[in-house]
Amino acid sequence: MRLVAFDFDGTLSDSEMTVLLGEQMGVADRMADITERAMNDELSYAESLRERASLLDGLERERAEAAFGQVRLREGAAELVDRLNEHGHHTAILTGGFERGVERALEREGVQVDTIVANRLPMKGGRLTGGVEGPLVEGTKDEALESLAADLDVPMDRTLAVGDGANDLPMLEVAGLSIGFLPKDAVRPACDVVVSSMYRLGRVLEERRILDAE
Repeated sequence: MRLVAFDFDGTLSDSEMTVLLGEQMGVADRMADITERAMNDELSYAESLRERASLLDGLERERAEAAFGQVRLREGAAELVDRLNEHGHHTAILTGGFERGVERALEREGVQVDTIVANRLPMKGGRLTGGVEGPLVEGTKDEALESLAADLDVPMDRTLAVGDGANDLPMLEVAGLSIGFLPKDAVRPACDVVVSSMYRLGRVLEERRILDAE
């Protein structure tokens, strides 16, 4: 068994949750700008996440759910996760994005992962408070990956991480195999392999004998 950890926004999904939520508040452009700065390592992820969450203060539950319902997995992602599950690997999503959006996207495709480590947008009186909470606000993905590997008794050299942005760098640097999925320039040097599609990612996993060839 291997531990295979995916980032979500920009990797397993080509949706950007905060932008979808921002559209519901008329602040999508501001959201996208903050996100881009964070992914290029121009702004700390925790700072960017709090800044984006603050723009959502007062958003009604129904409109937040509508945004989460628009989150989609990337083409081929569900099939690849299914293959990894069938091969007995432990699949995980480690994301600074939001648990509810991840769950909705997985439910839509009828696919499951073993572990989701994600953040949450708290509500009060049926509206978002403008705050954010969860393990990956201040916590980092290397800590999450190492903790999960220890819990599963999986050596770090049998872990695999897939990501694209600056907040993925910590887990890419400690994983046994680091794969960049259309990575930002600041991320590329930390990647053992770079891919641009789920199909190509599947081929890499076949070449590394993590998956059987189809």
